[in-house]
Amino acid sequence: MVSKACLVGIYQRKLEEIARHEGVELRVVVPPYWRDERGVLPLERVHTQGYDLVVERMALNGHFHLHFYPRLSRHLRDFQPDLVHLDEEPYNLATFHGMVLARRAGARTLWFSWQNLLRRYPPPFSLFERYCLRYADGAIAGSHIAAEVWRAKGYGGPLAVIPQFGVDPQRFSPSPRQEERPFTVGFAGRLVEEKGVDLLLRAAAGLPGAQVAILGSGPLRSRLERMAEELGLDDRVAFLGTLPSPEMPVFYHQLDVLVLPSRSRPNWVEQFGRVLVEAMACGVPVVGAESGEIPHVVGEAGLVFPEDDWEALRDLLVRLMDDADLRAEMARRGRERVLAHYTQTRVAEETVRFYRRVLRLPDLQDVV
Repeated sequence: MVSKACLVGIYQRKLEEIARHEGVELRVVVPPYWRDERGVLPLERVHTQGYDLVVERMALNGHFHLHFYPRLSRHLRDFQPDLVHLDEEPYNLATFHGMVLARRAGARTLWFSWQNLLRRYPPPFSLFERYCLRYADGAIAGSHIAAEVWRAKGYGGPLAVIPQFGVDPQRFSPSPRQEERPFTVGFAGRLVEEKGVDLLLRAAAGLPGAQVAILGSGPLRSRLERMAEELGLDDRVAFLGTLPSPEMPVFYHQLDVLVLPSRSRPNWVEQFGRVLVEAMACGVPVVGAESGEIPHVVGEAGLVFPEDDWEALRDLLVRLMDDADLRAEMARRGRERVLAHYTQTRVAEETVRFYRRVLRLPDLQDVV
């Protein structure tokens, strides 16, 4: 597997679960760090048992569409894989480069995509995409909407719908509420316009006594801080920066509700909302905008409101603030939904089953 996403320590739990399956020998190539608008994200070594985690230099680090691994071919020669899982979008150089090398080495290939908008790309990205759609032996989409996009774009091979990562329900688990603290609403994610944090601030202005905890970084932080002050919230809103991924449960345990107020843009729609399943696993009720995959992720376990409607969001938060029984019921349903659909074990099982399909091997469940 080639994956910059597996820099994140808690995501590596899926790799351990994949490696536990009979007949699987796994090597994962990751860069030493990834750079984006939040800064530099270094490699976290948290779950590294049972497989080979290899750190390899990345060219053009920070360029989402143009990065690649110049020395990937040596790992293919050394490891001689039967299947190369390229954990990148099919229009990226890293995917095209990896597929060319893998096919030259005689390995089957698959790629992963979150892309849930039917977009056309200019060269060379359109050429990368055309090659990857034509020659991939399989593909994994992170959502049903993404799967529909790639079928519409002409991909006709084996295709599975599997979230990229699940959660570890032992690490992300409920904790008793500290009764003496005030009602606390949280957000975790990038501080960018499409994540809708401004809507949360406007809604919070109508929640007397409630605290707001905002975890994350991004270019809008200073503007959001000014907005909180203008709304009279500066003593009730805390901008907490970022946390290492293994420490995220500590943040969720401080909350009474997590909000993901995403808003769609012409070039972006919420692809999944991982913080939703993490919070649900921790027994925290979740509220999300009707953006992209959010309603499908929360199902009947969470509450949703129309995009950009901060008044509707405020009304839902008031309802939750006033109804402890509703919060308890949502916490129960959320945890049950995660255990049924979104654990790392479940995601790994479905991924390995798809590997066997791509390799044209029988599913072990079908072997007597």
